[in-house]
Amino acid sequence: MRISTVTPSSPRPTRRGGARHAIGAALACGVLLVTGTGCGHEAGHKVPGGAPGAVSASPGEAVGTRLPGVGDRMWERVPDSARQAVVVYGDSRNSPDSLAVLYEKRGPTWERTASWPAHNGRLGWTTDHQMDDGRSPVGVFTLTDAGGTLKDPGSRLAYWQDDNAYASMLNPEEVHAHDFDYVIAIDYNRLKGAPPFDWSRPDGVEKGGGIWLHMDHGDGTSACITLPEAGMETLLRVLDPDRHPVVVMGDRERLRS
Repeated sequence: MRISTVTPSSPRPTRRGGARHAIGAALACGVLLVTGTGCGHEAGHKVPGGAPGAVSASPGEAVGTRLPGVGDRMWERVPDSARQAVVVYGDSRNSPDSLAVLYEKRGPTWERTASWPAHNGRLGWTTDHQMDDGRSPVGVFTLTDAGGTLKDPGSRLAYWQDDNAYASMLNPEEVHAHDFDYVIAIDYNRLKGAPPFDWSRPDGVEKGGGIWLHMDHGDGTSACITLPEAGMETLLRVLDPDRHPVVVMGDRERLRS
């Protein structure tokens, strides 16, 4: 299924280093973005460690009948129907650094498809996410909807393109100017089947929302998970609603629980 809503306010400028104007605001990364903020924090990045049980695994190599590094309690939350999983291994409870690994299930066996350095909430992780707490929620969430300021790159998920709705009110020269070129909504406190920028919060505004996978800017976020451009393009082209993709995310300690 593909849904593409295109509402450009002006001709599209250069992809990188251009003068794209940020228009409007997006309720994203758990907070309403305003000038001078965004999903980021202080600069600084280190490459996180490998995925437990898959450190030496090559793309396409089987890793077992369970997702590596995911313990019994978390594993019980993964739907039986899921045949694609993005596992975000956070370095620690209070770290913004993580590793995102894409696994796909072939028959009874999971295979490691690809991995990328990633970032999560600038203050780490929480099992009780609240608006503006600077932490990403630990849990298992479905992935059903995508979009961005750029045209559909071939997404299998429903894709909403909109030049205005994803804009972050930041100058194009700022580090966050391309954060929302591509986004995949994490189904935390949102309506499935709605655009990522939809403001509905079924569990209440205080529980946050607008938590996405989106383009990395080199440091921590307000709650979102960020990946390099190549990672976002891969996920958009590979994640298939017929394979019921999920994201399993949290610090390594709680993922093992």
